[in-house]
Amino acid sequence: MLGLSDSAVCCGVSWRGGDRAATEMAARSVEAKASGESGVMGLEELLGLPATVNVVTAARALGISRNKAYALINSGEFPVKTLTLGNQVRVPTVAL
Repeated sequence: MLGLSDSAVCCGVSWRGGDRAATEMAARSVEAKASGESGVMGLEELLGLPATVNVVTAARALGISRNKAYALINSGEFPVKTLTLGNQVRVPTVAL
C-alpha cells in the first residue's frame, strides 16, 4: 500500500484531514490501476460465464458500478435485456 499521511489525490480529487477510509480507498485505486488490475472483466473471464449472471457480475462485465446498474435497471435504461425472476434479476450472458 502507498504510504499516505494526511492527504491524498486520486483522479483529480483531493482528500485532506481525518477521512482515512477515503484516503486508503484512493491509494488502493491507484495501486490497482498501476498494476493493471481493474474491476472490468477480460474476454476470457466473460466467455467463461454461465448462461445468466446476477446484476453485480453483469455490471462488472459492462464496466459500470453495481449502484449504476441497479439505477439503470430501475429506470428501464439498462443496456441489455434483464430477466426478473421473483425478486431476483438475472442478465443473459449472451447479451453482454
